[in-house]
Amino acid sequence: MSIQFGPEYVRAIAPYQGGKPISEVAREFGLDEASIVKLASNENPLGMPDSARQAMLAAVADIGRYPDSNGFELKAAISKKYGVPQDWITLGNGSNDILELAAHALVQTGQSVVYSQYSFAVYALATQAVGGRALVVPARNFGHDLPAMAAAIAADTKLIFIANPNNPTGTFVPEQEIAAFLKEVPSNVVVVLDEAYNEYLDASLQYESISWVREYPNLLVSRTMSKAYGLAGLRVGFGIAQPALTDLLNRIRQPFNVNSMAQAAAVAALNDKDFLQKSARLNAEGYAQLTRAFEEMGLEYVPSCGNFVLVRVGNDDGAGARINLELLKKGVIVRPVGNYGLPQWLRISIGLPQENAAFIAALKDILG
Repeated sequence: MSIQFGPEYVRAIAPYQGGKPISEVAREFGLDEASIVKLASNENPLGMPDSARQAMLAAVADIGRYPDSNGFELKAAISKKYGVPQDWITLGNGSNDILELAAHALVQTGQSVVYSQYSFAVYALATQAVGGRALVVPARNFGHDLPAMAAAIAADTKLIFIANPNNPTGTFVPEQEIAAFLKEVPSNVVVVLDEAYNEYLDASLQYESISWVREYPNLLVSRTMSKAYGLAGLRVGFGIAQPALTDLLNRIRQPFNVNSMAQAAAVAALNDKDFLQKSARLNAEGYAQLTRAFEEMGLEYVPSCGNFVLVRVGNDDGAGARINLELLKKGVIVRPVGNYGLPQWLRISIGLPQENAAFIAALKDILG
């Protein structure tokens, strides 16, 4: 009889599966790495900004020492950019870290967490890792149904996750709907507003979530440097909330969770407005390129406010996995989303024009 370690709710977790690395696909299918196009992980196809690269390289000189545990320089840059005191900021090893810190700090075994169907997989993982009870609210048009989420709040609910824009569907909840929702949430329930893709929003959709943080002590806004800022490999995220929440998160945050090079690069990237504008412009052009091709091929897609598009590639439940495999054989890596309950769909990250074109050509060839 084998020995089982740990609680049952941890053993039941299916580990998070990231997008396939280029090197793995090259080995598996006998392809040249240089010929492979990766559109699977919502990375910035421009890579990191030169300003961040130079700052990171300068930080290498002191790499033998521990990083600043409190991240003073990075917090100062965030504080200046968003107009909040430094004690309103929690630094994370990517925004995933912030999401997990919130679950660990706020949810005890058996207590409930509310999130939407088709929302970011880490919400389910973070809930399960602490033995929480998931209250998954059916999606409305592939996105958040906030009135239904408000109605789902139970007596033991401690945490609500909202992704805006949402991953993997790209849907967006307008400012007025979020404002109305926050008024409905009991003051003892924490709302995490996960804005990983905020920088890709059109100017007409932008809203000031930090003003809500000033009004609601139970709101935590989460941001990442992995997407538009191009620092996915360095893992930098941050949360903004009033001190009662940040103090709680910092009590369980690992003391050196953001390394020295990551902190230096993030400070530079936060101040690089030109790179951010270039990234947003490239993304808008790539979105038009992909969706125009989907329309020409007669494929259904979900209008997206992120740096990716969810597209339906067949009518049977094996379609996503089947088309994904054929794309891999052609050296194109995308993200199947069967684990989200969307087995007929693929999520396509927006790449450089030539990368998008390679994917489009491969998909057209596969679909005949």
